Amino acid sequence: MNRKKLMATMAGVMALSVGLTACGSSDDKTSDGNKPVDNNKENKIQVVKATNPDKLPDAAKNRKDTLVVGLQLPDGIFNPLYSDSAYDNQINETLFAPLLQYKADGTLEAALSELPKISEDKKTYTFKLKDGVKWSDGEPITTDDIEFTYKIIADKGYTGPSDMPTLDIVGWKDYNEGKSKEISGVKKIDKQTIEVTVANPKAPLEAYLAVTPIPAHYYGKNYTQGKADEVLQPLHRKPEVTSGAYKFKSYTEGQEVVLTANENFYKGKAKIPNLIFKVVSKDTYLQLLQTGEIDMVNATIKEETMEQIADMGFVDVHYWPNNGYGYMGFNLLGENSKFKDPKVRQALTYGLDRKTIVQNVYGPYADPINIPQSALSWAFNDEGTEKYEFNTEKAAKLLEEAGWKKNSNGILEKDGKEFEIRFLQTTPNEVNDALVPVAIKNYEALGIKFTPEQMDFPTLRKKLDDAKAGKAGADYDMFFMAWGLNPEPDVTTIFSSKGTQNKNGYNNPKVDELLSKGLNEFDLEKRKEIYHEMYKELNSNLPYIYVYQRKDGWAVNSRVEGFTMSPYRNFTYDIQTFTLK
Repeated sequence: MNRKKLMATMAGVMALSVGLTACGSSDDKTSDGNKPVDNNKENKIQVVKATNPDKLPDAAKNRKDTLVVGLQLPDGIFNPLYSDSAYDNQINETLFAPLLQYKADGTLEAALSELPKISEDKKTYTFKLKDGVKWSDGEPITTDDIEFTYKIIADKGYTGPSDMPTLDIVGWKDYNEGKSKEISGVKKIDKQTIEVTVANPKAPLEAYLAVTPIPAHYYGKNYTQGKADEVLQPLHRKPEVTSGAYKFKSYTEGQEVVLTANENFYKGKAKIPNLIFKVVSKDTYLQLLQTGEIDMVNATIKEETMEQIADMGFVDVHYWPNNGYGYMGFNLLGENSKFKDPKVRQALTYGLDRKTIVQNVYGPYADPINIPQSALSWAFNDEGTEKYEFNTEKAAKLLEEAGWKKNSNGILEKDGKEFEIRFLQTTPNEVNDALVPVAIKNYEALGIKFTPEQMDFPTLRKKLDDAKAGKAGADYDMFFMAWGLNPEPDVTTIFSSKGTQNKNGYNNPKVDELLSKGLNEFDLEKRKEIYHEMYKELNSNLPYIYVYQRKDGWAVNSRVEGFTMSPYRNFTYDIQTFTLK
């Protein structure tokens, strides 16, 4: 449950919002940072109940011991230290239990560990594992596993998405550089108790330090310092020892992941013996739901979909405000990026009819946004920010000020190069289906070529990673994606110049400074002021075109009892209580 977990999703198909960090405090007490985080009085879970459960199809009716969950194509990274897509993490949350987890209101609660004791100076966090917690093979979960997990993330050979190195854990750098065999700030007291000490306290450390342990006796068999990726990556699709409600059985790439109930799960064996994550797309998920081939799926909440599901008769719909947002990212890597001038990024935002795009996809179930934060957050404040209402004239003026002039062909040109946007278009994707034709039309009016390149979601993610690494042939201009946010509003991972999830090369010293201030301030009201200033900067010096915040929801066969979810807590944390009628 560490800091890396901001979820990248292919929004518009089945985008998942998962919160995985929050604020902590002092000894055995709860600080303001661990109060409910709702900022929106309308943050309610709404349920549209099935009108005719008797219409249940035979395929579902005859499947007595198996729950089938529809899932967008995963990357196949079944290790919580390496995965950073919502789809892989949904699977990993059923396979691996964290030290701490979120309640429905966004506050922390005990999981494998009790809530930590925090020293008066807020530098030392003491986690104590619950009695009797075990791995799926029956071996006890101990502080050896927690220490091993820290070592993997600290390892010089680790390339996963965790930003834990920025937390200033004492001795982290020495271990990373091979100067020490131990992380001096990670101290095992006994088999159940471990202390973690940081050099500089930060507000959200209670959650950031609460890792999801992996088993040392399985992943550490051949581990040597400096070889983390070399040892662990071959096991990404073989998570044979786990700690969650379910354990791994098989994975058929592009088709399904099959899991079975873990009899050693610390909350008790799941009531449904088998769990299958079946790969679906926007073109197939409603049909598969109607025929009973899947029991539940993260559905696009819009009028047409709601009507189609209602007509099925046997499906409930649970929906709520999404704790995340959709965005179009600019490639800001390298000094020659055409988007380096903030005026160009502002122009492209003014020049895109976002309201039409959002209306065409979601109707009344989404709204355009102008800062990178959900309206649910306690930190949300968009006062004093530009609303970027669609305005072609203002866009054209900004482009002219940035040095772009139309050539004889009516195309904008600068330094002998025409303005073309090579857009990475994931497909199938309902947002891109609406966005691309509007962008082509709007940008053509400005003298800009908008050229989409179609690909699936894993290919897009690889393209972004390759471009960040400077690999040949991985260049691009823009892309569409979405973030699932944390209850904790820190976004260092994506907007810091050194953030591990900063894929598009955004570099803003002022934002770096404000991120640091926000992390180091413990007073909630002062943190709000810091983040408000940061949102104003991110609204002016744009890293993205912010597109929308929408409603999120799940369509669930009425035979499934016990389904529960919130903007901050995924259903996977309660899946062991689900039953089938």
